[in-house]
Amino acid sequence: MRKKFYTSHITRHIQTYSPIYSFIMVLFIMGIIFGAVIVNSLSIAQKEDLFHYLNHFFGQVADGKTGQAEDLLKLSFFHNVKFTGLMWVLGISIIGFPLILILLFLKGVVVGFSVGFLVNQMGWHGLLLAFVTLLPQNLLFIPVYIFIAVISTAFSIKLMRKIFIRQGFSFHFVPEFARYFLSFIAAMAVITLAASIEAFVAPALMKSIIVSITR
Repeated sequence: MRKKFYTSHITRHIQTYSPIYSFIMVLFIMGIIFGAVIVNSLSIAQKEDLFHYLNHFFGQVADGKTGQAEDLLKLSFFHNVKFTGLMWVLGISIIGFPLILILLFLKGVVVGFSVGFLVNQMGWHGLLLAFVTLLPQNLLFIPVYIFIAVISTAFSIKLMRKIFIRQGFSFHFVPEFARYFLSFIAAMAVITLAASIEAFVAPALMKSIIVSITR
């Protein structure tokens, strides 16, 4: 019964904000594509420098020198909470939704550049590395980014409509803000799970792949 309630609630939420979801997802995909294109615009010297640091990092991973998992967990958790928290705060700032879109686009650029650079420099091995080291946690991180971007944009638009239109638009701030706040708390729970995967699972997968391709 509870599962059915949550499913219907999620379905209703997606249907209500489907235009914003569509726009946000297209924007994020455009960021990924743009990030991948940037890789090809780098000079040979820039690619060599980046790949040198990447090889150094891979060497540390192969030797098990990636730091304590607990430290990686804290770093990942706080980084992603700050990023999503900034989008959340911008949603309250009324006119902050253009910055929300820019932040999400830039996050897409980072993802696209990371995957594109690995594939550009290492071919299929790079694609495999990207798959095992970036995909597991980003299967949770990316939906959270999109979700927070959607609710922040929607909340900002509602505030603007209330301020500038007023008549004919029903908006009760306290219950709306309570739902907005609880949505961010739920997002933090998912971020905790994704950060745990990044800290405890991804390094082990990365090490196994690096060791296998460097034999």
